[in-house]
Amino acid sequence: MSASSADVTAEASRRRSFAVISHPDAGKSTLTEALALHARAIAQAGAVHGKGSRRGVVSDWLDMEQARGISITSAVLQLTVDDVVLNLLDTPGHADFSEDTYRVLSAVDCAVMLLDAAKGLEPQTLKLFEACRVRGTPVITVINKWDRPGQEPLALLDEIESRLGILPTPLNWPVGIAGDFRGVLDPAADTMTQFTRTPGGATVARREELDAAEAARRHGREWRTAVEELELLTASGQVHEQAEFLAARTTPVLFTAAVLNFGVAELLAAITSLAPPPQAWQDVQGRPRPVDAPFSGFVFKVQTGMDPSHRDRVAFMRVCSGRFERGMILTHGASGRPFQTKYAQSVFGRERETIDQAYPGDVVGLVNAHALHVGDTLHDGPAVRYPPLPRFAPEHFAVVRARDTGRSKQFRRGIDLLDQEGVVQVLVSDRRGAQAPVLAAVGPMQFEVATHRLEHEFGARTVLEPLGYGIARRTTASATPAVDGKHGAEVLRRTDGTLVALFTDRWRMGTVETELPAGSLLPMFDTGGRDVS
Repeated sequence: MSASSADVTAEASRRRSFAVISHPDAGKSTLTEALALHARAIAQAGAVHGKGSRRGVVSDWLDMEQARGISITSAVLQLTVDDVVLNLLDTPGHADFSEDTYRVLSAVDCAVMLLDAAKGLEPQTLKLFEACRVRGTPVITVINKWDRPGQEPLALLDEIESRLGILPTPLNWPVGIAGDFRGVLDPAADTMTQFTRTPGGATVARREELDAAEAARRHGREWRTAVEELELLTASGQVHEQAEFLAARTTPVLFTAAVLNFGVAELLAAITSLAPPPQAWQDVQGRPRPVDAPFSGFVFKVQTGMDPSHRDRVAFMRVCSGRFERGMILTHGASGRPFQTKYAQSVFGRERETIDQAYPGDVVGLVNAHALHVGDTLHDGPAVRYPPLPRFAPEHFAVVRARDTGRSKQFRRGIDLLDQEGVVQVLVSDRRGAQAPVLAAVGPMQFEVATHRLEHEFGARTVLEPLGYGIARRTTASATPAVDGKHGAEVLRRTDGTLVALFTDRWRMGTVETELPAGSLLPMFDTGGRDVS
């Protein structure tokens, strides 16, 4: 192994790339902020709804996110803890943006699954866990909001095991019931970490380490209950084993109250010590490309409007192998053309700074990279193409038009960029014309985001007309005339060239399908064959 290869391997071993997944309102943005605080990346933790002198959270930078207190876009935060570089890819929590979340999950090596102590496993959490299961991504579980009334801890672990089919192995255990969070028991050291909140919860909580005797003296029954429950789990074999975790057969469990910064340091330590470093990525032929191979990177997200004064466009690229150096000329896998990386930045929420080099596991923001699209590969040396990302089957459809025909140029530019980002899928047809494209989305809030951004970023106010379609299937050119002529059906062309047949409901689709040759209507699935329709 050459010195250069050794350097890349050493740097890759320091990286941990992970995402936080959860149902809306489980506290994901608050936890992200608390992690940044404990890693000393920020001086004070913001609040989801910043009030008075308390600022908003750094990961929710879009104005709609700050107004509503939800995560709509993805953000990238890089934190350094004890010589370990953590790349935290924040994901949208709302179900309507599951496609964006899936794209982000393709770029990480581990996930943190956040559960509400009162609600346990919720629908969006289940969907996102399944996305991790498909990819074999190891998952660390965090039971949050232990400062509020909630379920029994043993009941929550039973739910994880029974509904997810994965064995939960607690790394710590709460002292005090949900709503009376005293601290956590560390089974490895037989000690208790006691937490004391700071005013407003904006700074790191005070911690005090107690040995077993002192914990029993101060906390009595609560301490004894924690010890007994943990002994029960240990006797049943629910003990962390790293190999089982990396194989995604077990999930380590920790307890937190992120809004108070209780238990966050323990989570940060677990991610640093347990989450896997970057591994070899498989190309479209299933061949692994080692981390010390010549440079390669994968574009998993494109975002415009992060700098409103310049309306720039940032392609987020995960470094898969080799060392990235700003200014290097790479090959664009899709076209074979050279691509210059003069404007490369690290991204911390909305804040950015120039980055000169990056290693496997890091995320690089390539500014004004108009040739790059989601799913593209960039490489140096031997050619490589990584599998493209899936496009989900949309369930909601609407025609969008510019209110002011004099702003049609801005309208078309905005539609094109939102399509490239994956905010919505754009469908067109000769019959409807270029000025009345059909927007297709997994959830209706995507329409709201699209129209909001068209108005505020591109100056194009719009009119949205919902369509009565509810089912989409891929179709063929030969079947198009027969489908397009039926009542309750229509064929449009997605901007990637895919012909998409829309139907009002399954009954209408079934009726039309009986008149077509076999194979005329196909599920909307990704190139790997996984049906996501």
